[in-house]
Amino acid sequence: MAKEFKITSLRLADLERELNYLKTTREREVAAMIAEARSYGDLSENSEYDAAKNEQAKLYGRIAEIEDILSHAVIIEDENEASGRVGLGCFVTVRNLATNEETTYKITGSQEANPMERKISDDSPFGRSAVGKGVGEKFMVNAPSGSYEMMVLKVSREG
Repeated sequence: MAKEFKITSLRLADLERELNYLKTTREREVAAMIAEARSYGDLSENSEYDAAKNEQAKLYGRIAEIEDILSHAVIIEDENEASGRVGLGCFVTVRNLATNEETTYKITGSQEANPMERKISDDSPFGRSAVGKGVGEKFMVNAPSGSYEMMVLKVSREG
């Protein structure tokens, strides 16, 4: 069975726009780069041609990646919003019970995760532990760096 990619409808639209751009505008730009590099003569010692072909390979790789994601995408809904429980697409404010530090994260699918922006995948140790919890509930996160206990302070749809 193929892997499912959990994404929001907003991320789906972003990927569709990116795919359209890559298949139209960017593909023409890369083709022009290759044509220009060919005009320089001998292809065996033509670094511009090699660079253009590498760019083309990256382009086609990204197109294939997006098409795979789109063909296996599962749109996540706001299933936990009404219940006030942590779920995909929601923001959760938690307190680390060891350090007393509070942090807000957005729970996303793996395709949207970006820890630097505090977007945490539901497949991560934190995400797996937090999903389904409500305000006031404690949970243990078993991360590679060690275990720690958290408490849910707030669950919302907006950060």
